[in-house]
Amino acid sequence: MSAAGNGRPAPPLTGIRVLDFSTLLPGPLATLVLAEAGAEVLQVERPPHGDEMRSYVPRLGGSSANYALLNRGKRSAAVDLKDPAVRDRLLALATEVDVVVEQFRPGVMDRLGLGYEDFRAVAPGIVYCSITGYGQTGPAAGRAGHDLNYLAESGLLGVVVDERGDPHLPPTVIADIAGGTYPAVVNILLALIRRQTTGEGCHLDIGMTPNLSTLAYGYLATHAGSGTWPEPGRDLLTGGSPRYHVYRTADGRHVAAAPLEERFWRRFCELVDLPAELRSDAGREDEVIAAVAERIAARPAAHWSERFDGEDVCCCVVATLEEAARSQTLRTRSAHRVAGPGFDVSALPVPVVDQLRAEPGALPCPPLRTGPEALAFDRTAHPSGRSA
Repeated sequence: MSAAGNGRPAPPLTGIRVLDFSTLLPGPLATLVLAEAGAEVLQVERPPHGDEMRSYVPRLGGSSANYALLNRGKRSAAVDLKDPAVRDRLLALATEVDVVVEQFRPGVMDRLGLGYEDFRAVAPGIVYCSITGYGQTGPAAGRAGHDLNYLAESGLLGVVVDERGDPHLPPTVIADIAGGTYPAVVNILLALIRRQTTGEGCHLDIGMTPNLSTLAYGYLATHAGSGTWPEPGRDLLTGGSPRYHVYRTADGRHVAAAPLEERFWRRFCELVDLPAELRSDAGREDEVIAAVAERIAARPAAHWSERFDGEDVCCCVVATLEEAARSQTLRTRSAHRVAGPGFDVSALPVPVVDQLRAEPGALPCPPLRTGPEALAFDRTAHPSGRSA
């Protein structure tokens, strides 16, 4: 199938319609990925102010920058889900919907009359995705939490610690994205593929905390093979080896050193002038870490950046976000854009390759529309040929 008029193949999710009840990050990012691959997303928000993320700072036009980047190209409707008329309108809309995404605690949508069985009764092929902190069942199912709690309870937060044995805040919301967004997208796509042959939908239970088990694969393998669990800060990749460590430079910057393989390690030792008697690090890891740290600390970051440049040693200076953006290590500039009154900025980079994305261009973030009449998909001609 090709998009009308330009010969460019239509995005793979063209014709797929998504009803999104989620807020903040995990669900909205998941439906953004679907939208960037061609799906039409209608976001259902809470009146009168909509998704809490709309209020965040800094601002882009009349909304927040966070909201604008996460909800590019979607439609929006702020309605009271406790209103029976709204419920009836949503269920009537179900015949036009392929995917429902919701992020309430278990049981909330059922009590509202908008649970999986309610939608399934109208549209048996519906793919209904529920994203929660702990899953739909189990003793923790109804508990409130945020990303930091999910990481803490998964055990991952405590495997990397400082010299005092203290864990540190992670650099981003790992559980929301790796435990929520990405599993939701993967399972939605798998369910849609299965529906093509069976005609049946399903209820997807996406629990962010249990999904973090995938990220713990190495620790689980260690336990399966040895019966032991890792000691915080002592494993190969958690601070116990000089071959996978962060070292402070003379000017307060840091070097990320990962010369794990022997050939990389040998060259690294030469470049930092490590004494020959310390280059066999097995069984004396702490001593070697201290010796490498002393040498790295004797020179500024610029020296080490130049020293490692062009060398196969898997070492680099820890960049700031600004430096990464300037070097285009981060994909921060794109032909895909978010636009609105007074602004036109690059869209949020998403892990959808250009060949599968909608055509580049500027799309708005959704203005907040209120009332049941806002619960409608685009009634213009749909590129899939699907009747509205």
